[in-house]
Amino acid sequence: MRAGLPELYPRLWRFALSLTGERAGADDLAQATAARALEQAAKFQAGTSLSAWLFTMARRIWLNEKRAERIRGTGTLVPIEQIDLPAQNPDAETNRMAREVLTRVMALPEAQRATVLLVYVEGHTYKEAAAILEIPIGTVMSRLAAARQKLQTAPDQRKAGTK
Repeated sequence: MRAGLPELYPRLWRFALSLTGERAGADDLAQATAARALEQAAKFQAGTSLSAWLFTMARRIWLNEKRAERIRGTGTLVPIEQIDLPAQNPDAETNRMAREVLTRVMALPEAQRATVLLVYVEGHTYKEAAAILEIPIGTVMSRLAAARQKLQTAPDQRKAGTK
């Protein structure tokens, strides 16, 4: 656990960002997940996917926080434009396109956003994503199809609005 967690932490943080929609929330969720994973390391089954175990744990922590926020009546998402993402590539065009894609992905409903991240960014299979999200595999496929449709039509709608 102690060896695998640091290697997976950037991916865990990215998944946390897809859930929370904001940098500080992603930091908190990733740290809470890492702490819980270390506390419950004995429950991890050797030979299984550590990333899937961590992502499932992060999602459960997130859902518990969302339920608590609903009870307290708090919680909002920060617009993606306000999230300061570190530039990994000095190419301005690549950064602009990456920000545009991220903006469109972050505008998806939470369920679609998390599914897109798990499958298309993190490379999990549909079956693994279904297990992490605790939903049927058909729901994963449906969410991805709906997300692809929304992402494909978004530029057309933007162009139509500017004419």
